[in-house]
Amino acid sequence: MCELLAKSSRQATTVNLSLSEFAQHGGRTGPHRDGWGIAYYEDSDIRLIKDTKQASQSPWERFVEDQGLRTRTAISHIRNATTGHVAITNTHPFVRELGGRMHVFAHNGVVDGVLGEDGLSLGRFGPLGDTDSEHAFCAMLEDLTELWSAGEAPPPPLEDRLDVIEAFAAKLRGFGPANFLYADGETLFAHSHERHQDDGTRRPPGLHLLQRNCVADGDAIQGGGVTIAADGDGQSVALLASVPLTAEPWLALDPGTLLAIEAGDVVTSRG
Repeated sequence: MCELLAKSSRQATTVNLSLSEFAQHGGRTGPHRDGWGIAYYEDSDIRLIKDTKQASQSPWERFVEDQGLRTRTAISHIRNATTGHVAITNTHPFVRELGGRMHVFAHNGVVDGVLGEDGLSLGRFGPLGDTDSEHAFCAMLEDLTELWSAGEAPPPPLEDRLDVIEAFAAKLRGFGPANFLYADGETLFAHSHERHQDDGTRRPPGLHLLQRNCVADGDAIQGGGVTIAADGDGQSVALLASVPLTAEPWLALDPGTLLAIEAGDVVTSRG
């Protein structure tokens, strides 16, 4: 199974993956050898870095740390290919424009039934690759299109977006494990379901949450997967990961949980 990682913070921070547990899962201490990627929000656009090499040996992973890239929202994924061959087009995260915003999506689970006649239908959005995950993303954006088509500068109301995403997540669960991270430039959404655990069983939890506050400049969240430094007077950070990346008390999310996170704080929880 693939692994997911995301962070939302009040202030822009670095997200260092080099020599961390998350990157090591990408082919060294874990089986996820089929590529990795990370998407950083920067103003209204996305800085997207993807590689078909395993994360633990990727020069792009070292580039991420060396450049000290900062962002308030990031989504990352390490891949163990199931549906779709190893290629950049099949490497998460996936990115599309809708309503003048860049939308980012990464998924963990096998839902190849979405590709069949009884799967999820597509409209304006089409996949570049041949993964079930990208197909699902395109289908979700089609469901969201009406909300975002008004052309107004503010995003659609959060509750309306949550209604659509919650309904989509329920459909996706019918095809298999439906753990996904999705961001629309305003809000980071996380849906937890179930995943193949280390003992080989498919069961919850599919995602874990860690929320931290840094009270002063220089105070940092560190350990197995990320290093996130505070900036300025203080910092709120929410981290989401398929498996806990530090020894801290990560919260295992119940199956069907849908979170909306803004500026490092969970603003809505459903499920």
